[in-house]
Amino acid sequence: MNFKEIIFGSQDYQSAVKLRDDILRKPLNMQFEIANLAKEKHDFHLACFEEHTIIAVLFLTKIDENTIRMRQVAVNENWQNRKVGTQLVKFAESFSKERGFSKMILHSRKIALKFYQRLSYNIIGNEFLEINIPHFKMEKHI
Repeated sequence: MNFKEIIFGSQDYQSAVKLRDDILRKPLNMQFEIANLAKEKHDFHLACFEEHTIIAVLFLTKIDENTIRMRQVAVNENWQNRKVGTQLVKFAESFSKERGFSKMILHSRKIALKFYQRLSYNIIGNEFLEINIPHFKMEKHI
C-alpha cells in the first residue's frame, strides 16, 4: 500500500470522489453536487493506493493556523476491517503535523465513534445531526 496526496480535479481525485460517493453517499440515497465539490479546491486530498487503484480516501480542510478538519473518510468495502483506515488516518495526522497543524478535528458518524476513539480522538460536546444521521465532534492534539 502507498499513501499520498492527490491533486484536486485530477483523475485520481475523480476516483476518490467516486469512492466517497459509493461508501458515504449512496447508502443514504444522496449524491455529491458539483458546487459542493468545487469548495474542496483548496483542501488536502489524501489517498491509499493498492498498486494503481485507490482503496481509501479522506480530505483535510484548514480551519485556522493550528487546526485542520478531517472529512469524508472512506474505505473500499473489500478493504474494510484490514487497518487501511487506521493507516490512512495516521498518515493524515503526520501529513498535517508536517504542515504545522497541532490539532485535528472531525465530525464522526455515531457508528464510527469506536474507530476514532481507538486512535485517541476525544468527543467534544453532544450528539448532533448532520446529513440526517447522528454525529459527534471529536478532536485530537497531533
